[in-house]
Amino acid sequence: MKEVIDTVSVALANGETENVGNAVMQEVNRTLVSAGVDEVWADKIDNLIVLLFIIGIALLANLICRKIILRVVAKLVKQTKATWDDIVFNHKVMVNVSRMVAPILIYIAIPIAFPEHADSDLLDFLRRLCLIYIIAVFLRFISALFTAVYQVYSEREQYRDKPLKGLLQTAQVILFFIGAIIIISILINQSPMVLLTGLGASAAILMLVFKDSIMGFVSGIQLSANNMLKVGDWITMPKYGADGTVIEVTLNTVKVRNFDNTITTIPPYLLISDSFQNWQGMQESGGRRVKRSINIDMTSVRFCTPEMLEKYRKIQLLTDYVEETERVVEEYNKEHDIDNSVLVNGRRQTNLGVFRAYLTNYLRSLPTVNQEMTCMVRQLQPTETGIPLELYFFSANKVWVAYEGIQADVFDHVLAIIPEFGLRVFQNPSGEDLRRIGVKIEH
Repeated sequence: MKEVIDTVSVALANGETENVGNAVMQEVNRTLVSAGVDEVWADKIDNLIVLLFIIGIALLANLICRKIILRVVAKLVKQTKATWDDIVFNHKVMVNVSRMVAPILIYIAIPIAFPEHADSDLLDFLRRLCLIYIIAVFLRFISALFTAVYQVYSEREQYRDKPLKGLLQTAQVILFFIGAIIIISILINQSPMVLLTGLGASAAILMLVFKDSIMGFVSGIQLSANNMLKVGDWITMPKYGADGTVIEVTLNTVKVRNFDNTITTIPPYLLISDSFQNWQGMQESGGRRVKRSINIDMTSVRFCTPEMLEKYRKIQLLTDYVEETERVVEEYNKEHDIDNSVLVNGRRQTNLGVFRAYLTNYLRSLPTVNQEMTCMVRQLQPTETGIPLELYFFSANKVWVAYEGIQADVFDHVLAIIPEFGLRVFQNPSGEDLRRIGVKIEH
């Protein structure tokens, strides 16, 4: 036995697995014969016994890795304060590592079981199968490691709005593509470079097959590099029915959760080739814009009488404005010797102008309006439906529900205060209006 061990040690040191196999086989054969097994049968089953022994050792090593080493690593990881190692050394990553132990041992030791067939096609095929399995498990290990790294960075504040999932999928596609090339080259017993050279002739077909993935990858880089889109942005793309928050950016799709809780998926390259509206600038600014107008009946616009001006002076938001404007008007008319007996002569205040000043001061007095951003009330082009009086301001609160409440409160007040200025809102006559003027409606 000592001679066998010495022979095996020397052969292993020199990398001569065939000599190791011969020494082991001779010892197994001698042991079987000494145990009373016929020499003919001993020659037939010694290979099988060694093979089963190798498989048993490989399975035992795999069991030790999974039941002992992995548990020790898991306990050590739990004792650390860091959270990244809990994700990186998770179950999927470590299990894939342990799965490589058995096939590696079998790949190395299987020639020992068949020393007389060291150059046979069958042994070569078995070793190639082991190698393919090792590569497949290694690919799964790297993929699981990529996923773990993605989870670590996606939980960090500075990376939460980055399209990391798209980059992860791109890396996994490249990884499995390279792995597939290597596996196929092993199966056909050719160099990977020979296979890649052959694939070069099929580049057009590959471009067609992976068109969406390639375009999605390039578009994802452009979206990220130009800071055009990130997870959490509110975007609108009416052409594709998207109006909501971006919840995921992947290699092939951008998922948008609309405000009715439906999901719209858009290929990333469409966001580059087509136009979309990103509301993130509004969310990061100091306010959300309100731009809404009310149509004033033009027949209700008139010059202010002294009685009307006296009434307006009692409105706290208008007191200073009315007095200052009236002083300027009187000075102008006096300086230019205006005949005040005719209203069209000189300058006069109108109820619409005073109302516009009131609305401006009213908006300036509201704490819900951002006073550092544009705030104005302006007239638009008169139409057949009256004079549009537009309120343009920014609400301090950008949340949708609060924003709608703010502008609703403003226009509730506007509609209620209009009659105080002798103005009327223009609207098409309703059935009640027609009944009031005595028009009979036929049903």
